[in-house]
Amino acid sequence: MSDEEIFIRIKNIMADEFELESEELIPEATLFETLGLDSLDAVDMVVAMEKEFGVKMRDEEAMRAVRTMDDLHKLVLKTRDQLVS
Repeated sequence: MSDEEIFIRIKNIMADEFELESEELIPEATLFETLGLDSLDAVDMVVAMEKEFGVKMRDEEAMRAVRTMDDLHKLVLKTRDQLVS
């Protein structure tokens, strides 16, 4: 699966899970300010990503650093790449 396909899947999850408009889900969109998510949503987001991609996101420091859609995309890629290594 390409990086672009992964970003599209992330966008679809975010749109479905949090009832967001696809047009809002650009790489620069901030999760909390732009998209209006809160800390409970962040937990739900991680669970949804883990289910979708079959990974466990265990790097708590990296998860706390996620602020934008692009950050989330990079975290999913990093987590996926660690499974392959």
